[in-house]
Amino acid sequence: MPSKAKTGKKLVIVESPAKSKTIAKYLGEGFIVEASIGHIRDLPQPSELPADLKKTSLGKFAVDVENDFKPYYVVSPDKKKKVAELKAQLKDADALYLATDGDREGEAIAWHLLEVLKPKVPVYRMTFGEITKEAIHRAMDNLRDVDAALVDAQETRRILDRLYGYEISPVLWRKVARGLSAGRVQSVVTRMVVDRERERMAFKAASYWDLTGQFGAESGSFKAKLAAVDGAKVASGRDFNDDGVLTARNAVHLNEELATSLAAGLENADFRVRSVDTKPYTRRPAAPFTTSTLQQEAGRKLRFSSKSTMQIAQRLYENGYITYMRTDSSALSDEAVTAARRQASELYGPEYIPQSPRVYSSKAANAQEAHEAIRPAGDSFRTPAQVAQQLSGDEFRLYELIWKRTVASQMGDAKGSTATIRLGAVAADGRDAEFSASGTVITFPGFLAAYEEGKDETRGDEDSEEARRLPNVAKDDSLTASDIIAVGHETSPPPRYTEASLTAELEKKGIGRPSTYASTISTIQDRGYVRKQGSALVPSWIAFSVVRLLEQHFTDYVDYEFTADMEGDLDKIANGQAVGAAWLKHFYYGEDADPGLLSIVNNLGEIDAREINSVPIADGITLRVGKFGPYLESSVPTVDPKTGEVVEAARANVPEDLAPDELTAAKAVELMETAAPEERVLGKDPHTGHTVVAKNGRYGAYVTEIIPEMTEEQLANLPVEYYKNGKPKPPKKPVKAKPRTGSLFKSMTVESVTLDEALQLMSLPRVLGEDAEGNVITVQNGRFGPYLKKGTDSRSIGSEEEIFTITLEQALEIYSQPKQRGARAAVPPLAEFGPDPVSEKNIVVKEGRFGPYITDGITNITVPRSTSLEELTRERAVELLAEKRAKGPVKRTATRKAPAKKAAAKK
Repeated sequence: MPSKAKTGKKLVIVESPAKSKTIAKYLGEGFIVEASIGHIRDLPQPSELPADLKKTSLGKFAVDVENDFKPYYVVSPDKKKKVAELKAQLKDADALYLATDGDREGEAIAWHLLEVLKPKVPVYRMTFGEITKEAIHRAMDNLRDVDAALVDAQETRRILDRLYGYEISPVLWRKVARGLSAGRVQSVVTRMVVDRERERMAFKAASYWDLTGQFGAESGSFKAKLAAVDGAKVASGRDFNDDGVLTARNAVHLNEELATSLAAGLENADFRVRSVDTKPYTRRPAAPFTTSTLQQEAGRKLRFSSKSTMQIAQRLYENGYITYMRTDSSALSDEAVTAARRQASELYGPEYIPQSPRVYSSKAANAQEAHEAIRPAGDSFRTPAQVAQQLSGDEFRLYELIWKRTVASQMGDAKGSTATIRLGAVAADGRDAEFSASGTVITFPGFLAAYEEGKDETRGDEDSEEARRLPNVAKDDSLTASDIIAVGHETSPPPRYTEASLTAELEKKGIGRPSTYASTISTIQDRGYVRKQGSALVPSWIAFSVVRLLEQHFTDYVDYEFTADMEGDLDKIANGQAVGAAWLKHFYYGEDADPGLLSIVNNLGEIDAREINSVPIADGITLRVGKFGPYLESSVPTVDPKTGEVVEAARANVPEDLAPDELTAAKAVELMETAAPEERVLGKDPHTGHTVVAKNGRYGAYVTEIIPEMTEEQLANLPVEYYKNGKPKPPKKPVKAKPRTGSLFKSMTVESVTLDEALQLMSLPRVLGEDAEGNVITVQNGRFGPYLKKGTDSRSIGSEEEIFTITLEQALEIYSQPKQRGARAAVPPLAEFGPDPVSEKNIVVKEGRFGPYITDGITNITVPRSTSLEELTRERAVELLAEKRAKGPVKRTATRKAPAKKAAAKK
C-alpha cells in the first residue's frame, strides 16, 4: 500500500477556540490549530451503558471494579461532531501536536485525544505556561511525550470521585432527601462551613468595658485606650473563650459600673507620660499569586467570587495577557524576575528594588511546584494602562491586581518606625489607670508604593498600629485629658467563612487542589448546602443533616486529615511513586484492619433518619429537616382548647433567610407562638365525601382534599392479572390518586377560608367555553396573577375574584383586542454571547419563570444559583449548554417499557 503523501501541514489541538486563534497567529503557516473544547469523552452514567455490560462488574459505576478499576469511556454526544472534524483534519496532517494545558486535567485531555484519534503520524506533547510568541516558540523546542503518571493520577481522581459519590449519595437519598450528593472534597468543604456555624451557635458572648480618652501635649494630641488598672492588664475580647469565660490570668474584667466610675474619677486627674518606646518597622511584600491566593485577593479587593475570578483569569490567559492560572507555585522565571525589577525601577526609581532578586517558595500543604506563579505574560510586562483599551472592566481590574502583585513582589521592604506611648494617672478613688497609644510611621514605602495585600475579617479587638504620627513626647511630660469615656463591648463569634477565607483554610489544611476550589465552592451552593449572605457563606439545615450522617457513619471520609492524606496519595501517583489501580483497590476494598469504602457501605447498620434530621433548639422544641424544608416541632403534645383533646404536636415553619445561628431558643419560642395553624379541617366535599383541609405550606397557604387509603376489601376486589402460563401475577400496589389542590387567594387565610371557597379553588382551571374556531378558553390563577388561556395565548385579567365571575363573552372581548405589550411584554435578552460552537445558534440569557436561563433556541439550562449574571461569561454559557446536551433530554416516567438503547461501541 503506498504511503501517504506528505502535505507539510501540522495539526495542533488545544482546549479552547480563544486559545487556538492566538496560538495560530504565533505559529504561522503550515500549522492548523483546532480546539477540542474541553474533554471529548468521559465516564457515562451507568444507565447509559450497553445492555450487555449493565450486568457485569462495569454496571454499577461504568468502572470495572473487578479488573483493576478499568474505566469505560464514551465520547460525549455533543463532541462527536468535533471528533469527526479533528479526524478529518488529522488525515491531511504530517504531525500531531497535543497542546492542551500542562496540568493533570490537560494531560488527561491530551491522552483521551490520543486514544480516540489513533493518529498514524508522529505525536508530540507541547506545553507552555503563557500564550506569547516567545513561550510558544520555546514550547516547540521542548516537546515531549504524554506523561503517563499524570494521566494515571487524573484518571484515579475521576474514578475515586465516581466511587465516592455513587456509594455514599444513595445513603443520603434514603435518609435525608432525594437529589442530594456526596463528594470527596465537596462533603468536607460543606462540613467546614457547618462546623463554623456550630461554633457560632455554641458561642456565648461576654461583655467587657474599657476607657478611651483624648490626650494633648505641646506638640499635638492623640487618642489612647485604657491598658491597665493598678498594674493589671485590662481584659479585652481576645482574653475570653467561646463560652464567655475570662481565660487570661491576672487580667482585670471591667463591667459598666467599674468603667463608668473610673472614667468619672479621672476627669481632673494629672496625666503624665510613663514611657515612650520606638522600634524599627519592616514589612516584606507578599509572594506572586498562586491559584489560591489570587482567588482570595480577588474576593477581598474586587469582591469577585472564586468562580468568577477563575473564569476571568482563563480569558486573560487564553488571550495572552497572563501566565497559566492553575498553579500552586509562587516562583517566577528568571525572565519574569528581570521584567518585574526593570518595571519597578522604571516606574518608582532604582532605590525601590533590592540589590538581589527575591525568591519565593510555596508554604501550602501538598503544594505542586510544576508551574510558575500567575503573572503578566511575556518577557517584558505590559502596564495596566497599555492594555486598558483591550480588556473589559473586570478583566482590567484582575489584570491590574496581578500586575501590581507581581511587580511589588520584586520591590524593597517598606520601612518605618512604630512608637508606643504609655501614660497614666491616679483616679479620685485611688485606682491607678494606665493608657496606651501606638502608631506606625512609614519612612520608605518600598513595595507599598505599588501594592498592599488585603486581609480577612478577624475576631477580637486587635490593636491596630495605624499609620499615624504620634506627638513628640518624653517620659514624665504632663498631658491634658479630655473626653475620657467608658466604652462597652461584646465578644464576637468566629466569623463565617467567605469564599476568600474558605479558600485560604482549604489550602492551609491541604484539602483538594487549588484549581478545583472555585468549582467546589460553586457546587456546594448549587446543591443547596450553602448560600451567600452578603459575602458570608451560611450553611442550610439540610447541610447539617448531611454532615451529621457522614460524621456518624462515614467518619474518615469527612475527616480533614484523612482527606488531605488522600490528596497526598494522589500526588504520589502523579509523581510516578504509586499506581492508581492498586491505590483504588485499597480505597474501595480495604486491606487487613483497614476497611474499604465497600465494607463500610455494606455494614452501615440501622440509621435513624429522624435522629439524623433533628436538631434540639430549646427545651421541648426541635428543628426537623423535612421533605419540604426545615420546621420546628414541639415535643409537648398540644391540647385543643375547645375540646380538651390531645392533638398532633404543634409545628412552625422556619424562614428561609434565617441563618442557623440566628435560630436561638428565644427565636424558636417566638416562631412557635406566632405560627399560623398548620392545618384546618373545612368539611367534606358533598360529591366525593373526601375531607377538605386548608394548610400552610412552604410556598404559601392552600386547600386540598384527603383521599382515604383503599380498604383491604377494596384491594381484594381489584382485578387479577395473569402470566401467559396461567399463574396469577402478584397484586400491584394501586396508584394513589392525586388530590385536587388550590392556592388561596391573597384575600384568604387558613383561618378564614370556607368549604365553598375551597371547593371553588380546587375546581380550577375553570372552562368558560369555546371561541368560533373551537378553541377552549379557560381561566385560572398563576404565579403572576389570574389569567385567561386559549391554546398558547394567555391574557391577564384584573383580580383573583374575577376568576369565578368572568364570562365567555367577556373573555372573547379581551381576546378580540390586540395583546397588550406592557410590563409583561416580551423583553430583550438579559445577555447575548454570540453563536454556540455546536448548534451555531445565538446564545442568549432570558428571564424565565424559575429565574434566568441560558438558551441557544434548542437547549435550555438554568443559570446556577451560585453564578450572578454579572459573573456569567460566554465560556461558562457554552460549557453549561454542553453539559445539558450531554445529559440528554429529561426522561419522563412511562407506563410501558421503553425499547432498549442501541449499544454504544467501547472507546
